[in-house]
Amino acid sequence: MELTVFSLFFFFFTFHLPSCFSGQSSSMESVPDLQNTMYASIDGYPCVRLMNLSGTIGCSNPGRDKVVAPILRFENVDKIAEPSAILVSLDEFPTLFTRISDDSSFASKVLGVLVEPTGDVQNKLKGFSPDQKFPQAQFALYHNTSYQWNSIGSGIMWKSYKFPVFLLTESGSKTLQEFVTKNEDKKKSYTSNVAEFDLVMQTVKSGTHDSESCLKEETCLPLGGYSVWSSLPPINISSLQQSKPILLTVASMDSASFFRDRSLGADSPISGLIALLAAVDALSHLDGLGDLSKQLVFAVFTGEAWGYLGSRRFLVELDMHSDAVHGLNHTLIETVIEIGSVGKGLSQGVKNFFAHKEGDSSATNQTVAALKRAQESLISENIKIASASASNPGIPPSSLMSFLEKNPAISGVVLEDFDSVFVNKFYHSHLDDLSNVNSSAVVAAASLIARTLYMLASETEDVQNSTLAAINVNVSLVEQLMGCLLDCDPGLSCELVTKYISPMSTCPSHYVGVILDEPSSTPYTGYINDVPRFIWNFLADRTSIPRENNSSDCQHGCNGRDEVCIKAETDGKGVCVLSTTRYVPAYSTRLKFESGVWNVLPPNSSDKMGVVDPVWTESNWNTIGMRVYIVQNVAYDRLVLFGGITLTVFAYLAIATARAFFNKAMKRD
Repeated sequence: MELTVFSLFFFFFTFHLPSCFSGQSSSMESVPDLQNTMYASIDGYPCVRLMNLSGTIGCSNPGRDKVVAPILRFENVDKIAEPSAILVSLDEFPTLFTRISDDSSFASKVLGVLVEPTGDVQNKLKGFSPDQKFPQAQFALYHNTSYQWNSIGSGIMWKSYKFPVFLLTESGSKTLQEFVTKNEDKKKSYTSNVAEFDLVMQTVKSGTHDSESCLKEETCLPLGGYSVWSSLPPINISSLQQSKPILLTVASMDSASFFRDRSLGADSPISGLIALLAAVDALSHLDGLGDLSKQLVFAVFTGEAWGYLGSRRFLVELDMHSDAVHGLNHTLIETVIEIGSVGKGLSQGVKNFFAHKEGDSSATNQTVAALKRAQESLISENIKIASASASNPGIPPSSLMSFLEKNPAISGVVLEDFDSVFVNKFYHSHLDDLSNVNSSAVVAAASLIARTLYMLASETEDVQNSTLAAINVNVSLVEQLMGCLLDCDPGLSCELVTKYISPMSTCPSHYVGVILDEPSSTPYTGYINDVPRFIWNFLADRTSIPRENNSSDCQHGCNGRDEVCIKAETDGKGVCVLSTTRYVPAYSTRLKFESGVWNVLPPNSSDKMGVVDPVWTESNWNTIGMRVYIVQNVAYDRLVLFGGITLTVFAYLAIATARAFFNKAMKRD
């Protein structure tokens, strides 16, 4: 009789197994096989939780647990009856978040967002920028902070969301579609497709909701990394006579976006970085650079998208005369030339650029004049350079602001592809990718900068056209750099990058990241991102001069502070070269690392930018992931439970009745 009951239960259980198991039991040989049948892992780029001194921005699960929600397409969102995960196409993503911001009742029913990538979305959207209309307005040197440099900016990346958001990869989107399609025919009225989000942030679990508290509890790390600077030719650090004025050319290597690991920043600012690297390469082929009247120095900052961390820390290191800037004297910096967004400077065959300047000093005017002379020497290239509109409130958001705040008398010019409003319609968006820039515009900007620097460093007004004609940018190098730094194919696995470093990933991302250990002028390279390591090696190589001793293997160390070791990652040996190339820590000037812990310093009234510094940090987490599967709805589960109980009761009554019947029958016999 017990066997009969067991058989009934076994039949009931197998009859109600989830439909996703059907037809696959024969192929299941292990628990992982069973899990792969039940669950589909989805690849995507997360929006993560960031903190500042006053609160949080970004995305996270609302509590300590994973979020599970039925998947609902955005076009069906008006029918939303229960809290759900919204599946939205990329072109409708801005519309969804506008509604979330404006409709609190609707927002309360959003448990998560899945964003599907769509082809050619740049042409479908008029523009999409999640940044503010005046990015980092609190650091502006002028009062008109309501000016709209980024007129299309929505500001959604600066808000806090208590639900997870993922941008699906192409493969993740395909997996999701296959999962939904596969189960559509087998789907019952009592089942639904659900998404499970694992985006639990340590700061949410511990209740630390600002930078100061989370640093104290060690549930977050400061945003930051390492900037790179290099001189051409190398500075003779051993010499006591270093009186040449410095021409400092700068660019940024970091961008930002709503999605942490999808921050390409092709136009803003990587086009400027590529132009700087190409200009260095062009100048490095010239002879007699040591005879120039001024010293050429190049700096590539990181953390600029998060409070100008790199440029501000660079200036602090100069004030402290630290090892990271050994060989540089900040009092000798005469002019700062910044290469900003230059990748969209092509319009109807003409490469248009604008020189933004602060003030009207003779040195600044000389820089603008040199840019125009460089344009004239490139007349066949159809390049046009103009001064930015006088009606602009001042210079656009740029690293030059840090230098001018430190020393208002310094001469400075920012080269951009726009005049009064950003022409980049995808500023600080994941859509600012390779398709958003033009290589010929980057080549033109690099050519302008290289020739301008040579004229300014020569300090003569009659530089021969033949001399300028010898300064040519390598077009192939620019195209290589764009493929390496702005695409996954070939990405950081390209020959140019792997010549210098062993990248940790193939797909580039220009998010600043976090600083993992005590800041140092000679950091452990394992704590430095791929891109700054590549830039350091590239600049050290291009700005180096031949050694007197041909034995250049790094295994026994390089001689003195005038030499550095490049390409050490690729073969374990490396090459010693004479080059003044350094890493400089980049992190908030309001932070100090003491006894293994980050501490927030009180504001210093003499440091105006430090007073308004948000002190950005990123929450720690254990794992980030997402998967989908089928579940039965609660009502059906209750029905099954009730049916099971009813069946058990009837089975018990049947057994009791049968036993009584058989007992009577036995007595009669």
